[in-house]
Amino acid sequence: MSNIPANLKYTESHEWIRVEADGTLTVGVTDHAQEALGDVVYLELPEAGRTLAAGEACAVIESVKAASDIYAPVAGEVVESNQAAVDAPESVNADAYAAWLFKIRPDAAADLGKLLDAAGYEAVVANA
Repeated sequence: MSNIPANLKYTESHEWIRVEADGTLTVGVTDHAQEALGDVVYLELPEAGRTLAAGEACAVIESVKAASDIYAPVAGEVVESNQAAVDAPESVNADAYAAWLFKIRPDAAADLGKLLDAAGYEAVVANA
């Protein structure tokens, strides 16, 4: 079974979301997603300042098997992208929860209520 930390939020499209003390959200791909993708060889991340709609494809993760879009979990503005992950895409395979991809300042905190908790995401993975 994939590693699904209880302290994070999740999307059905396999992004994890950590709520930071300043209200920003750190976003990455789940352990399940990196397992399914295989060896990650390339990341394309959104630039700081970009405004995203909830569910908008905003980044690309490529592995030796496939390329997949990464979606914004909520509407908001990108405040930072993880250049270290771009420079070493294999870090996503090494630890999917340490290799965050981008940070977003949500337009509405209430949007967090639409995200899945660990049990909800576990059910998505189990039914995949």
